[in-house]
Amino acid sequence: MGLTGIQILGMLPKKNCKECGFPTCLAFAMKVAAGQADIAACPYVSEEAKEKISEASAPPIRTIKLGSGDHTLAVGGETVLFRHEKRFEHPTAIGLLLRTDMAEDEISERLAKFKKLRWERVGVKLEPEVIAIEDVGGDAQKMADLVKKVREEVPEAVLVLMSEKKDVLAAGAQECGEHKALLYGVTLENLKDMAELAKETGFPLGVKADSLGEAARISEELIKAGIKDIVLDTGPRGLRELYEDQVIMRRAAIKKRFKPFGFPSITFPFRFTENLVTEYMIASVLVAKYAGMIVLSDFRADLLYPLMVERMNIFTDPQRPLVVEEGIYPLNGPDENSPVCITCNFALTYFIVSGEIEGSRVPTWLLIKDTEGLSVLTAWAAGKFGADTIAEFVKKCGIADKVKHRKLIIPGYLAGIKGELEEELPDWEIVIGPREASGLPPFLKEWKAA
Repeated sequence: MGLTGIQILGMLPKKNCKECGFPTCLAFAMKVAAGQADIAACPYVSEEAKEKISEASAPPIRTIKLGSGDHTLAVGGETVLFRHEKRFEHPTAIGLLLRTDMAEDEISERLAKFKKLRWERVGVKLEPEVIAIEDVGGDAQKMADLVKKVREEVPEAVLVLMSEKKDVLAAGAQECGEHKALLYGVTLENLKDMAELAKETGFPLGVKADSLGEAARISEELIKAGIKDIVLDTGPRGLRELYEDQVIMRRAAIKKRFKPFGFPSITFPFRFTENLVTEYMIASVLVAKYAGMIVLSDFRADLLYPLMVERMNIFTDPQRPLVVEEGIYPLNGPDENSPVCITCNFALTYFIVSGEIEGSRVPTWLLIKDTEGLSVLTAWAAGKFGADTIAEFVKKCGIADKVKHRKLIIPGYLAGIKGELEEELPDWEIVIGPREASGLPPFLKEWKAA
């Protein structure tokens, strides 16, 4: 269990020096207990107390960091079973499989897919993060050569190196340099050698077990050997076992604080089917049910995109809606005679509306009013998108200096506030626009400033 603020305060020097950024040691202790401050911010706390507090306040599932610099990937760090309890912390990492026995053309084709298949939706980037390189044949030089090629062509990719042979993984790790890779392939037989390699490189280890029990045993032995960064594969033999293992590990880590399962998992859906569509269906379940990493046998745009959207939806904070910044957005190169539309700053609304306007090719000024991420009708009902607030925003945003006319197009769902808005903005003509964004293109094409 985590420490309370009072317990943490008892371990602090109680200087009230304010060097941590808080007015008192009590305030700082409360923030540390709530997970909103790092104990390391106190310059006077003892190393013993720091270690004890860090361990007690750490999430039940350890955060594992891979990669380097701007291309760092975090997995794990989860604290809840269900998203509505708080939020899920780190999105499931999605990766593409390469094998050392693949033909050069196929490898190049797959790397091209990895670089190409990237999208943006409601301001969120949707892109894969991982390339897994599987050793076939135990040739250390082939592993090193393929790792080098991947690092040169897609330096942003986080790597998973897969082999049960220490020398093969060591060769690949050497080519990674400081770009931290996951060394996957730890078994009961090679555990000591792999632990030594992890200490030499500083890279996390991936457990390759044959069962849930064996995964726990290997994890315990690695912890005893001083290895802290671990990713687990329980080696399930069927779909039901795959699903159950993910749930059992998450529940054991969070509810029981069972340390051997307090690490993220890595999964391989292609081991359970030869059909690519079925593989992605399995992956979609794993995104929702706790997989830390998913390695896919191949990428296909029509399958990868919906998987990415699912991941985005599950790993956004349910208590914080996606928003865009309040302001004036020029679309299609507007001038002083272009129409002026207004809507809320809920990200989905913005991207749908702006997409329709851009598709119409009509130069338009789009005003985005801060509604704290609420949609049009919800914001109106909450008093955040009424006549008074809209009028205040229109007056202060500076749109009057950008256009000669005084016509403001409001969403059709706000037709009821037209009269009030005309009273608040007597110099402006309030025009009721379409209810749905899909109606904007024909509406704007018929619009005239005079």
